[in-house]
Amino acid sequence: MPPEPVTFAAAFAPALLDPMRAAPPVVTGPNGRAVGKRYDVYRNNVTVSLIDALAAIYPAVQRITGTDFFRAMARFHVRSYPPTSPLLFEYGRDFPSFVARYEHAQIMPWLADVARVERAWLDAYHARDAAPLAPAHLAAAAPERLADLVFTPHPATQIVRSEFSAVTIFAANRDGAPVSRVDASTSEDALITRPGFDVIVRHLPPGGAAFAARLMEARPLGEAAASALDASPDFDIAANIAGLIEAGAFTSIAFGDA
Repeated sequence: MPPEPVTFAAAFAPALLDPMRAAPPVVTGPNGRAVGKRYDVYRNNVTVSLIDALAAIYPAVQRITGTDFFRAMARFHVRSYPPTSPLLFEYGRDFPSFVARYEHAQIMPWLADVARVERAWLDAYHARDAAPLAPAHLAAAAPERLADLVFTPHPATQIVRSEFSAVTIFAANRDGAPVSRVDASTSEDALITRPGFDVIVRHLPPGGAAFAARLMEARPLGEAAASALDASPDFDIAANIAGLIEAGAFTSIAFGDA
């Protein structure tokens, strides 16, 4: 009698990502013969498929490191982090953290943040659709109550903060054009969202990440502005709120006591 599907899967799967483990005893060929070589082929195909998925999710990281380096690094990741979802685009959420710890990537300390921007890009791409906030809605708000406004973030909106020039490096390595030398030492923060069909990645100015983060936490506009000014005394509140709305970072507004 063949094993129950759940029991078979539980026995079949654990050795798939560990080349040092033997084929599970439940995997047999005709007349109960061992099928270790066939299992090894299947195991290799699974690993290659997951590496390919990581390459599709993190193309800028692969371009920066080169294909051979990337695939070697990705193979170590695959062995440590098996999939938890049948959807391949969900795979690799731990990859940026893995890159930050990967011994041979330490000479590129900004690489993990580039990977975080790429992960946020993919999440924005797959986020739920929603109509962005129209500028007219903000213009209609009573001026004396602007400080009390609370914003609802678009489902695709995310912020990635970096001590390095992660946004510039990301942008330079996503389109296939020749890349000039980038000074990676300048900190950059990214706004990632998708108000329509295309994902938008924008470099936020000093104070912009603090401002946007507070708004995304449903804190009032006045409180968000105070956080931004603490981070950067020259922060332009009007220009930045206009930029966030133009980028489609929010879907609605309401007064905090509503």
